[in-house]
Amino acid sequence: MNLHSKARLAPWTRAEIVRRILDRRQPVAEVAGAFSVSIRTVFKWLARWRAEGHAGLADRSSRPHCSPKTTHPLRVARVLALRRRKLPGCQIARAAKLSKASVSRLLRRHAARLAALSPPPPITRSEREHPGDLLHFDIKKLARIVRTGHRVTGDRQRDHTRGAGWEYLHIAIDDHSRLSFAQLLPDETARSVIAFLHASLAFCKNLGVRIQRISSDNGSADRSRALASQIASLGLKHRFTRFSTPKTNGKAERFIQTSLREWACAHAYSHSAQRSDRLRHFLHNDNFHRPHHSLNLLAPISRLRRPLNNLLSLHS
Repeated sequence: MNLHSKARLAPWTRAEIVRRILDRRQPVAEVAGAFSVSIRTVFKWLARWRAEGHAGLADRSSRPHCSPKTTHPLRVARVLALRRRKLPGCQIARAAKLSKASVSRLLRRHAARLAALSPPPPITRSEREHPGDLLHFDIKKLARIVRTGHRVTGDRQRDHTRGAGWEYLHIAIDDHSRLSFAQLLPDETARSVIAFLHASLAFCKNLGVRIQRISSDNGSADRSRALASQIASLGLKHRFTRFSTPKTNGKAERFIQTSLREWACAHAYSHSAQRSDRLRHFLHNDNFHRPHHSLNLLAPISRLRRPLNNLLSLHS
């Protein structure tokens, strides 16, 4: 309940006034003086108690019982009908012969924003049927750390470092199970991408997952002939995301957000080597322990349906 900033009485003090008068038989003037209110106020709450009981001690709405100058319901219906035709407020005001302020107030009251009239199309979520059917690749550029930075301390002026350089987080995530693998590499050239591709395939093979096809962005390394030759020699199919459409690689983009929040920016690292050392622990927790909402709060490893002995050997 929102009380007036200078209100003398709250509901429990009103009940105390009534109790003192009816139970203790204290004089009305004495009770009014004790609570620093007028005698008239004491009689008001006493009368409400006798009429309504405890409910009468609550605050009442300040809204008037009738509003003779309110907009007629037919005009309100006309305003909403014009809004459904996606007309702006100024045109609606002219057509309905109302002021712009009245039209704006009516539209706000009835939640008739233009965005609400044209809701976005429903989100269609896709998922491959088996682990290994599709492996998403992506790269995130990270600044090297030479000392604790401003994203942790919050002081951009003092802790902003120039010239430290960059390192690149290469990530791979399985479309069905959300099993993830990542490495920090010095660049995003075709040579590094190819090395990471082989490391990702070895990681998946160790878990018993055979990759059928991969998906990547449209960077120069992803479109290079060297990478295409390697993919062909491995017998894989390569598909590319749509240009300027991150949602087609949404699982990789979401994993990057999680890794930034729970690993890259979660601690006050003093050097990049510390951040790199914690990457392995983050990946292990994400694959074996962290609940994923997309997997009904289960860990990605649960989707491999591996025997318990095999899981224990991989977990060690």
